[in-house]
Amino acid sequence: MFASPIQLLIVGVLVLVLFGGRGKISSIMGDVAKGITSFKKGLKEDPEGDEETKADDAIDVTPPKEKKK
Repeated sequence: MFASPIQLLIVGVLVLVLFGGRGKISSIMGDVAKGITSFKKGLKEDPEGDEETKADDAIDVTPPKEKKK
């Protein structure tokens, strides 16, 4: 049930490419993590406060129904 040395090498290279060094992929993953953190923070904060007010301010963009002949 142990992994062969080649499998460990492949996993190690993938981890190094994704998380290590100053590569573009690691910086992209860091940016994604910051985006997720800000998204979660935005969900916790409710700037407007009242959901009903938001619904009342919504504009109805439903096209009018055409009469059939």
